[in-house]
Amino acid sequence: MKYILDLPIINCKYEIMYDDIVLFVHIVQQQGLASAAKKLNLPPATVTRRLQRLEACIGHQLIHRSARQFRLTHEGESFYQAYASLVEQLEQTHQQLTGELTMLAGPLKVLAPTNISTGLLQPMWSGFIKTYPDIKLELILSNSVDSMLSSGADIALRIGPQESSMLYQKRLGSLQTVLVATAEYLALQGELESLEELERHRLIGTNTLVSWAMLNTVTGKKQELRPRFSALVNDVNMVTQLVCDDLGISLLPMSEVSHLIKSKALVRVLQSWQGPNRDLYAVWSSGKLLSARANCLKVYMQEYLENTMILD
Repeated sequence: MKYILDLPIINCKYEIMYDDIVLFVHIVQQQGLASAAKKLNLPPATVTRRLQRLEACIGHQLIHRSARQFRLTHEGESFYQAYASLVEQLEQTHQQLTGELTMLAGPLKVLAPTNISTGLLQPMWSGFIKTYPDIKLELILSNSVDSMLSSGADIALRIGPQESSMLYQKRLGSLQTVLVATAEYLALQGELESLEELERHRLIGTNTLVSWAMLNTVTGKKQELRPRFSALVNDVNMVTQLVCDDLGISLLPMSEVSHLIKSKALVRVLQSWQGPNRDLYAVWSSGKLLSARANCLKVYMQEYLENTMILD
């Protein structure tokens, strides 16, 4: 009996081939056998047969077979974590030899949230395109958290840390969240002098902030609130519109409301208090080293966000 990754291989009739390990890593990154076959230009039957050969040699199933969902077994997760970085290094070397990895020209596929990208960060995307005209930016905007692995994106901008162990991530900065309402609403319902007075007001919440961890920036006092919402919406842009329609108070990121505060369409409520920061992350696959183009965008985003006044 011999061991690879502490997994026993019993009476293995085959030697583990490097190409089969590479194939398995690509299957995981593409989140499926069919998509991996398409990417690698291999017949689907060949991909299936080689995966079965690898599993037979290891003596463990690596992937749960399901038409609805791609999911690794415990052994498959261990196998991927052990070999992904090795495959990544070898493929990087090949890319460096061909020059692709170091070129600041060519395609760059990026995922990013819609609201912040069409609002606060719109000048950032324009600036990047102007600064690097030879990079063909394919920017895919969505408020849903699309999978980095299945999308084939080079890099993504995400709000909040990602849970997957198959992703690298770098914190770029934090967005403040503040209490806002319209002057008309406050004129009708009354100004507030303390957080406790929020109980008598109509509060509009977002699914991402169902509890409010408040901080007094003057005294340093912290207070946790669990508001009773008059309305709860899963889209920040919609919540902003409801607040603008004089329907209540909400805790919203400055990326959504800074321009409305400047134009006096909204006013800050209890200005010494702010809510939890929303961290922004650059995210990319742990099985895929950043190209020069993706790394260039990562650095550009970080520098832009550091120079944006509403970020910490």
